[in-house]
Amino acid sequence: MRSYLLLPILALLAACAPQKPQFPMPDRSATAQQPARTRTISSDPTPSRTNTSSRPAPSTSVGAAPTAPEQANSEWAVSSIKGKFLDIDTSAVRIYLSITTTQPNGQPMSVETFRERFIVNYVMYPDYNNRERLGYGNIPITPESIQKIDDRLMLTFTLNRPKGATNAILLTEISETGTGKKSLNDLPLRFKPTKLTDQYAVFDATGRLPQLRNFVQAKDTFMIRDVPGTKKNLYVYRYKHEFDPALPPMTATQRPAPRTLNIDTTMVVSTNEPIRLPGEGLYYFVADTTDQFGLGLMATDARYPKMTRPERLVKPLLYMSTGTEIAELNNTKEAKKALDRYWLSLMAGNEEVAKQAIRAYYNRVEDANQLFTTYKEGWKTDKGMIFIILGSPDRVQRSRDREVWVYNRRNNLSEVNFTFNRKQNQFVEDHYELVRYSEYQPIWYPIVEAWRTGAIRE
Repeated sequence: MRSYLLLPILALLAACAPQKPQFPMPDRSATAQQPARTRTISSDPTPSRTNTSSRPAPSTSVGAAPTAPEQANSEWAVSSIKGKFLDIDTSAVRIYLSITTTQPNGQPMSVETFRERFIVNYVMYPDYNNRERLGYGNIPITPESIQKIDDRLMLTFTLNRPKGATNAILLTEISETGTGKKSLNDLPLRFKPTKLTDQYAVFDATGRLPQLRNFVQAKDTFMIRDVPGTKKNLYVYRYKHEFDPALPPMTATQRPAPRTLNIDTTMVVSTNEPIRLPGEGLYYFVADTTDQFGLGLMATDARYPKMTRPERLVKPLLYMSTGTEIAELNNTKEAKKALDRYWLSLMAGNEEVAKQAIRAYYNRVEDANQLFTTYKEGWKTDKGMIFIILGSPDRVQRSRDREVWVYNRRNNLSEVNFTFNRKQNQFVEDHYELVRYSEYQPIWYPIVEAWRTGAIRE
């Protein structure tokens, strides 16, 4: 499905006795010096995690929506839906749905195939806990309403504001006509904008297609635009900060108190005009310098969400490596050769198994970057960590501020749940933190060990 630059295996090495894998705990005792120019963040992008003693309980929701692509199957199916709304004015909103599909040959569908095989319906509720219908109907699938972007489809439609409603939950149902199978997406709507992102989003260079993601490649030209095409100046802050990767799901370690981030560059841009950023980093767009919430956007290298540079390929191995292994990989002057030795030593010198394990692991890293990038790379997020090690959840239960990922069978347990709580964040709206439990340890380590022995080679 994807093409990857895989590490060439240079030599077969003898097997080494594996250590018990665990995350190396980074030194967090040092405090950053106060820079000449800083911007105080209203909420720490990497806040403290708390640990409790009880097992996470699933939440109930209007509908469950997969947040990660499923494996290719022999059916015509919708495997994920990502939604975004933009206020047109106080009377209507524009809805954008990015839809990932598969068909029997394993490839994404064309617009024509989707139109032939699927119907789309919607219903609006006042809230997740209120089933009173504010509105419902069918979304016509026409050449004007749906377009193909890379390997995804973009469905666009407009909804009028229900009388008297300030907020709503939009539940979209995409049904395959042959089997009746349904895929659901729930999207909170605000009909009176309270944030910049209620009105503005990142579009391609033509201003026609929203990107529905929190990153652009630094070389790309894009627009930040609203539906009416309003001209507006935005103040931009650029941060060149290396954010920490996720902590283990069973740790009780807490992050330090909120901190400031160094401002590397400031600039002013205009909405609805082409923009090209000066380089990689985290960019923060605000309409006013006193605003508490704006639009955060990562500018990445030209290969992202793929990772190909040896020094960058080392970093995601944190989730399946010992502290000693990571230290050796980080301290080497020949990262490429060190990576070859690392994988071959884990796979008892079996070159073919090593290649398959490399492909499987970095496929997941790329998918995590594509799906879960926020103010930092997707693989560094809590969701990205769980996705890389365990894969796509079997189902997802969502409420307004919570997602529960349910895995039906892992490590001989009938069901394993991972609960993610939405946390307020000034850069992005989809910042979630995992609720950590010590009871995850007997689940986590055997799956990590399966990676280390080459048992996972999807």
